[in-house]
Amino acid sequence: MPQPDDQIYSIPAPYRRMENMHILFWLLKDIGWCMIWKPLGLSMIVPTLVIAIVITWRTRDIKAELAHNLAIVFWISANSYWMISEFLGFDTVRVWGNLTGKHLALIPFLTGLSILLYYYIVQKPRENRAAQVATL
Repeated sequence: MPQPDDQIYSIPAPYRRMENMHILFWLLKDIGWCMIWKPLGLSMIVPTLVIAIVITWRTRDIKAELAHNLAIVFWISANSYWMISEFLGFDTVRVWGNLTGKHLALIPFLTGLSILLYYYIVQKPRENRAAQVATL
């Protein structure tokens, strides 16, 4: 049950439709990857990533949404790179020590994780403190 002081987050219908289309493209990309349908998987990278970037841009004024949507952009980037590395056969090629081509996907994965850690460890506590001060 919502509390009287709960903020309402509403998404305009065109934005919601874009988010739903984003999910469709993302699923098609991953189905292409899973089934090794290279044309489908590769062709869905650009629309999936572009829509994620547009969603991130549109929600940039809400810090929580910005952090989570940036993490999604980096997640899709990492996921797409990993798929490409498998499709092109350099996923098992050693690039440094025991790290292989697919391990380079850790860079965008960890970037997205770092953004979320910053949000939850630094930004959100600041927002909570500011809200507490405002209610005094």
